[in-house]
Amino acid sequence: MAEQTPEEVLARFEELSVLEADFEQVELQLIRQANTLNAPLYKKRTETIATIPHFWALVFEQSPPEVDNFIQPSDSAVFAECLESFEVSRFEIEDPKGSPRSFSITFGFSENRYFEDKVLEKKFWFRTAIEGWQGLVSEPVKINWKKGKDLTNGLTDGAYALHQAQKKLRKSSNGKSAQESSLPEYKSLAQKIETSAEASESFFAWFAFVSSYRWVSAEESEKAAQAETERLAKMKKGEKVEDDEDEDDEEQQDFQEVEVFPQGDELATIIAEDMWPSAIKYYKHAHEAEDDDDDLSELEVEEQSDEDESDDEIDIRALVGKGREKASSGSPPSKKQRQL
Repeated sequence: MAEQTPEEVLARFEELSVLEADFEQVELQLIRQANTLNAPLYKKRTETIATIPHFWALVFEQSPPEVDNFIQPSDSAVFAECLESFEVSRFEIEDPKGSPRSFSITFGFSENRYFEDKVLEKKFWFRTAIEGWQGLVSEPVKINWKKGKDLTNGLTDGAYALHQAQKKLRKSSNGKSAQESSLPEYKSLAQKIETSAEASESFFAWFAFVSSYRWVSAEESEKAAQAETERLAKMKKGEKVEDDEDEDDEEQQDFQEVEVFPQGDELATIIAEDMWPSAIKYYKHAHEAEDDDDDLSELEVEEQSDEDESDDEIDIRALVGKGREKASSGSPPSKKQRQL
């Protein structure tokens, strides 16, 4: 095969870019179709599990490792005690300016000793930056913790306060963000993150997530998407397209310095695309694991009874010695070894 010229290589590259964009459109259409087909099934599932105590707590107790790693015993206690409902929705599915990849994750809680909120909703917008980055961004969620119960040691409050300050600054400076690192809220949160490593491991710190890159506004994303549409249109016509090398080097800011939960987008994606559609599977595995441990417990109880003829009631959970401590009477079974 004859060696290709730089011009030919560039032409092939542009053809691949156009083809990649076509695949992208098909994928978005599949997301829309799946959402339409699944909607009545999710509705029926919600109605069915409304009568099943601790359904979602059990699902999260059997979560995949990528999620389970961030659920600490204290988080599990919250779920066991007061998690009542859970929902994922594609809130931009019909929005021509939005993206089917955007979604919200909503937790419903009963009255509890941890926070005042009955509902905690976290939205994730799929956005495109002017520089070409694409991904999920989110706004920190304000959690109204009760006194002495903040599992994040002030990180969610700090992230929320910074985001509010950033919005005011962007509004007053026409969207520029170069001065954000000088905000007192920025410095305060950066210090909290540095000194609160353990608190940032709590699942509830995830509600403070903003971006694995930086915050990208709807306006910037729309502008970037329009520029990409125009670029692809020129490619399809065979017109020469010049790369925009006009990089903004005003001040390279380390946005991750104030990112409380760097893996927040990954965690959200697993929850939305795995745990939400496969919730029944996780629930069934939780009970299968419970049955396995019940069998083990019976054997240990028999061995104990041979050694001790006492009539005192035997604490099977203590004998088994597995899982997390019960948060309250009637709470769901503690986590068992994975069956997935």
